[in-house]
Amino acid sequence: MTTSATSQPLFLYSTTVSDVGTVRSNNQDSAFAGEHLIAICDGMGGHAGGDTASTIAIRSLAHIEQDNEQGDVKTVAHMMETSVMAAHDAIVGKAKRERRLAGMGTTVTAVALVSGYWVLAHIGDSRAYLLHDGHLIRMTSDHSYVQHLLDTGRINESEARNHPQRNVVMRVLGDFDIDPRPDIAVRKAHPADRWLLCSDGLCGVLEDSTLQEMLATCSDQEECAQRLVSMALRAGSTDNVTAVIADATLALNADAFDLPHQTPLVAGAASASLEPIADIINAPVATAPLLREGKQSPAARAAALRHGRNPDETDNEPQPEQRVAQPSTVREETGDRTNPDTGEIPVVQKNDGRVSADPNDPEVARAIRNEQIQQRKTKRAHSKRNRIIGIVVTILVLLGLAGAAVGTYRWSQTKYYLGDDNGSVTIFQGVPTSIFGLKLSHAVSDTGMKTSELPPSWQEQLMQGISFDSYGEAKNHTTLIKKQLKQQQAENKKSGGGSSPSASSSASPSSSASASSSSSSSPRGGDKS
Repeated sequence: MTTSATSQPLFLYSTTVSDVGTVRSNNQDSAFAGEHLIAICDGMGGHAGGDTASTIAIRSLAHIEQDNEQGDVKTVAHMMETSVMAAHDAIVGKAKRERRLAGMGTTVTAVALVSGYWVLAHIGDSRAYLLHDGHLIRMTSDHSYVQHLLDTGRINESEARNHPQRNVVMRVLGDFDIDPRPDIAVRKAHPADRWLLCSDGLCGVLEDSTLQEMLATCSDQEECAQRLVSMALRAGSTDNVTAVIADATLALNADAFDLPHQTPLVAGAASASLEPIADIINAPVATAPLLREGKQSPAARAAALRHGRNPDETDNEPQPEQRVAQPSTVREETGDRTNPDTGEIPVVQKNDGRVSADPNDPEVARAIRNEQIQQRKTKRAHSKRNRIIGIVVTILVLLGLAGAAVGTYRWSQTKYYLGDDNGSVTIFQGVPTSIFGLKLSHAVSDTGMKTSELPPSWQEQLMQGISFDSYGEAKNHTTLIKKQLKQQQAENKKSGGGSSPSASSSASPSSSASASSSSSSSPRGGDKS
């Protein structure tokens, strides 16, 4: 029996290329290309700040490479959101501890493949493009000032490309008083889907039509990434340039073949220290391939001259080899203990040169105890990490609730209503309700009318509160109520019915309010006295 394509698992192959460019002195971009996660982070904030911020963000996201293997879409989506916000907290905390890093920040655009779905997290102006069935779809919207101008129709696409404030971002992770929550999107994954994640050093100079042609015609991932970065530099990009390419592949017969595997690649600033990322995902990671023509291109030679370097000497510099970092468990085995390990019983070389694996040997027993102690330390470290993550998530939830409460209170204070205050008809600021025991209104003006003077139907409405959008409207409607009340009392006297407040009335305060909706309102607080 054959299995339908939709039920067969999808696997992710990815690569990344990043280049410092021809103007900047250091690379502040960071990228991750794995089997389950791809990410691009474009740092900002000076020589040290930008690369630090983008590295922190990559490290905060890296655990998803391992943790989403058995996860579901909802769990991974929540995991990505909390990981981005945790990166924000880490960046802010480090900036506070090291004032030289004040003002640093980073964009984050990340995609995870889980259970046949793409989960996308995005904040900032880096971009994610999806090539599906030969059509290029831009999956992210820039959180930038220029994008705001585009969305509001103030400028067009051609004006946006050369706008003097095109690099101003309105939402980003960092040491700023802005919302750090990323946009989260979920989309069904299909075989042959191809992703491009890139910093604005690439998409800021290349047209979408160029991106589509290159992604559709160049099947080799690394070659495609190399060409895109080179094209951006030749087009005059003055920023760091980074591209991540990822393809979804269908395993036609997962039982007959080994499952696809690749070593995750790290590019840009985060590649300067691979070991922490290897520890986070508990697997080897490697540096991404360098731009092949980076040092020989005309633009790079011109940049070398501007910085006072000899371009011919730069061309002859040897290219660094790809570096692979192992997780700490492997590093300890290869570094601290040269002999092979047989599992729970280590092999120990004794002082007399003999090799022993006898657990009754005192030296072997000591090695076993040391290994058990180390394992307990590692286990405690993992437990502590999980507790910290739980605490961080709890704090973020509480902060979210507190933020919602503050927002609700601020909104309520833009409203007014007529109500009863100890027997007097009073204008209140706010809304006639409370949240968690906190009243969202307070009295601001006594109208001079007694509630008992009003007919019962009017009193009932006052008890519920008659809402208005401004203080002026509430004041005007108070005047109308007084006028209608006097007219009713006069009519009652003519008919001999007296001025009893219990007399029925066909009018009400709310009908008075609607009758005066066309009247002008005084400015807020204009009549407070």
